[in-house]
Amino acid sequence: MAWLSLLLFLPWFALLGALYWFYPRTPRPAARRAFDAVVLVLSLALSIAGMHWGYRMGAADHDSGPIWRQVLAVLYAYGAFLAVLSLAIPLRMRLMAGRWRDA
Repeated sequence: MAWLSLLLFLPWFALLGALYWFYPRTPRPAARRAFDAVVLVLSLALSIAGMHWGYRMGAADHDSGPIWRQVLAVLYAYGAFLAVLSLAIPLRMRLMAGRWRDA
């Protein structure tokens, strides 16, 4: 049941990941592709970890109903995914302005 939140958000994660991967279109050296792949794998892994943590530990009030465990798991998963991408975008821009532009 804990994986339901990831299953529901997986299409949105795929869309955000595709936008991150394809834009900007140039330059696309091998170092950038490797960096982007690591970022996307890391964001998915931390999203899964956040989802499990939110599902297991986040339900403080057990009288509120079982749906809130799923809601909290989704919020943690989405937050972790966006946090990694939000940190990676400026880092990628800085790397592109320097080293990758010459490649």
